[in-house]
Amino acid sequence: MKSTGIVRKVDELGRIVLPIELRRTLHIEIGDAIEVYVDPERITLRKYNPACIFCGNFENMTYFKGKLVCDKCMNEAG
Repeated sequence: MKSTGIVRKVDELGRIVLPIELRRTLHIEIGDAIEVYVDPERITLRKYNPACIFCGNFENMTYFKGKLVCDKCMNEAG
């Protein structure tokens, strides 16, 4: 993981601000969803892109038992 050198303080409501330079670089727009991952030593933020749980495709998605699956994988599953 690469350090950006950017440091931000958490406000009284637990919020941090992502600098515009980071948002532009990562194509994060107002209203975009961000996923939060944690492990014992770090928090990772990632722009959320719903994708097929099998192949990672982003097009023609359907929910099957609460999971996103693309039409191609649904057809292959039979």
